[in-house]
Order: sequence, then structure tokens, then C-alpha cells
Amino acid sequence: MNYYIIYKPYKMISQFTSTHKKKCLDSLNFTFQKDVYPVGRLDENSEGLLILTNDKSLNHKLLNPEFEHKRIYLVQLQGNITPEALKQIETGINIALDAGSYMTKPCKVKQVKKPVNLPERAHPVSELLPTSWIELTLTEGKYHQVRKMTAGAGFPCIRLIRIAIEEIRLESMQPGDIRELKRDAVYKKLHITAE
Repeated sequence: MNYYIIYKPYKMISQFTSTHKKKCLDSLNFTFQKDVYPVGRLDENSEGLLILTNDKSLNHKLLNPEFEHKRIYLVQLQGNITPEALKQIETGINIALDAGSYMTKPCKVKQVKKPVNLPERAHPVSELLPTSWIELTLTEGKYHQVRKMTAGAGFPCIRLIRIAIEEIRLESMQPGDIRELKRDAVYKKLHITAE
């Protein structure tokens, strides 16, 4: 089995091929095993930690809602977030899904200072706009959930970076960086019991 973590860059889709000529994982300067695929996804406009593997058991355990793995995001918001909005996000917020209205599970959220040594991205956010940053920890992953939650609280998401899944973290990785991990380390950091 093979296990990789990558820092998925902004404006790259979380798949190896694209029918719409979008930048995809095969444009990274690395040769992956042919049967490796991403576990979970980040949308094109999000960046950060993505796990790739050919371990189908890991895929099932990470994506199964009953396991509730923590996913941690750094989120830059339009405007100066208020304590009321933080509380609203933390306790649960109604978002729209294809299946209808959905109340998000309670989560952890805190306002943080602008991260230091943050990688530049292709389309920088204007320094003239008032913005704020939060760290958001979820145990679920609905379609565009973070963006829908912050917008629902009145503070649209400008930049979204997944920095961790359980104890697997980006640390000092830069967009496009790839690291190969051993199976034991992956399972231990994700708090999963190997079969």
C-alpha cells in the first residue's frame, strides 16, 4: 500500500484527470502509483492537505461519518468576524445541500491572527479589504460546508486551507509539496486501528 500527503495548490482539482482542461494532480512533479486516488476532496478554490492512497480500507474509515475524524481549516473571511457569528458557526448553522436544508454538527472555532509564513497564492487577496481569520475544526465534510457555514453567518470565505486531518498536518509544506508516509504512521496519526 502507498500513502502520500500533498499540499494541494489553489486552482487545482482533487483528481488526476480533467475533462475541462483544469489543472489536476497529474500536473504535480511526481509519479504516483497508478491505483492511488485522493481520500476526500478539496474544491478547486481550496488548498491544503490532501491524502492519497490505494488503501481502500483507509478510504472507507476516513469518509465514513460514524468515525468523525477531525479536519482542521484556516479560513480567511471577508470582514471582521463577531463573537455572535463565531457562536453561530460553533453551535451549528443551517446550510443548503442538494438533499435539502442541513443543520451542521457543533464544531470548534476560534479567531486567530493572520498566519505567518503563509504561502502566497496565484490570486492574492487584496490587503485593502478588511478580513479576519478563524481556525475551524469539523468532524464532517458536506459539500462546500465551510464556505456555506461562514457565508451563513454573514462572513463569506475568501481563502480556505485545510491544515490537518487528525494528527497529519501540513507543517512547513508548500503548495505542490508531496511526502510519502508509512502505513503504521498514517494509521497512528489518524487514530485508526489497522486490521
